[in-house]
Amino acid sequence: MIILPSARGWHALLTLLGAALMATAAHGQATSTPPAAPSAAPPPAAAPPPTPVQFEKALMKAAGDLFEKANLDGAPQKVLLVIDPLIDGATGVQSNATQQMERRITELVKANYPRFEIARFSSAAMAKAPVVLIGTFTAINNAGQAAGPRDAYRICLALADLQSRKIISKGVARALPDGIDATPTAFFTRSPVVTKDPSVDAYIKSCQGTRPGDPIDQVYADRILVASLVNDGIEAYNAGHYKDALGLYRSALRTPGGEQLRVLNGIYLANHELHRRKAASEAFGNVVDYGLKSDKLAVKFLFKPGSTQFVRDTKARASYDSWLERIAERTAAQKACLEIVGHTSATGLVAINNRLSALRAEYVKDQLEADASELRNRLIASGKGSTEMIVGTGKDDASDAVDRRVEFKVIKCS
Repeated sequence: MIILPSARGWHALLTLLGAALMATAAHGQATSTPPAAPSAAPPPAAAPPPTPVQFEKALMKAAGDLFEKANLDGAPQKVLLVIDPLIDGATGVQSNATQQMERRITELVKANYPRFEIARFSSAAMAKAPVVLIGTFTAINNAGQAAGPRDAYRICLALADLQSRKIISKGVARALPDGIDATPTAFFTRSPVVTKDPSVDAYIKSCQGTRPGDPIDQVYADRILVASLVNDGIEAYNAGHYKDALGLYRSALRTPGGEQLRVLNGIYLANHELHRRKAASEAFGNVVDYGLKSDKLAVKFLFKPGSTQFVRDTKARASYDSWLERIAERTAAQKACLEIVGHTSATGLVAINNRLSALRAEYVKDQLEADASELRNRLIASGKGSTEMIVGTGKDDASDAVDRRVEFKVIKCS
């Protein structure tokens, strides 16, 4: 027999069940695992690097973008345009490739962009505050790997308006290395010292480190008159007009901002070609003084392959002896201390290159100490092998001679 509770009993039972259910629910809320937060979206994949194309196609793309996108608001119907010679973005040199680029750009402007009136890069043109085309051409690893092979060239072009003091357009592209002749022109091939200095750095920064609308680098803008004189001097030197070149370099040196390595190298080279030995020696001494003042001087000595000895070329060796004498003399006069650092290209085994670069630095150290005995205990030698290449193409010709250099770095005397 089933006995049912009374009405009062039913009421008590329901009250107890309700309380139990509420307690159970509260306990469940306290102990249950909160829902997982939605997972963060994965970061977007890095954009693949641009695909390099044939040199002519890459150049036409960069130049076409440059002129099509130029902001000419407020400009006159005819825009005066000059080209400040394009350079290698790693070394600052002009080459057969950069000169070819200038010729093709000039042809393109004359054929397709009649609003631009091209004038020669000169002091007279600079007085009219024209639009200046600047550009760099640089060997790179296309994937952005610092130690990777230089398998492409990056083209960077910019238009700098000297009236507004702003960059008004940019054009960039990447080219395959096939068929590119990066041999430096005569002036840069024969320059004893790497000519990259603050003036060249300002040119490179104005192209590579800007966007349309940005101001022109102040150092570049302040020294553009000097740059036009330097260009005249380089053109005269390359044409074999050494007296004219010397006069132009001297004019550049007297102009504010004219103390720069291209000018000092030019005075040395012109005097050397004119067989003015005393003047050339003094001019190279000024190059050394500039390097000591800036704490670094990179000299292009050519060694016999796999050897610690200089090349046997009599003319080159005579120049090297004179250079070393001036480096020793000026270093001793300033009571400076130097680290002599040898560098090689990437050709050959790493261990051998490391050892060879150190031995070459030791050889130069010995030569300096022989020329100035007071430098003993004030010089140290080291080798970097191919770890600090500037060009890095591994061609082992005139185009990457700066990779096989000896650097003199001013250090604190102990």
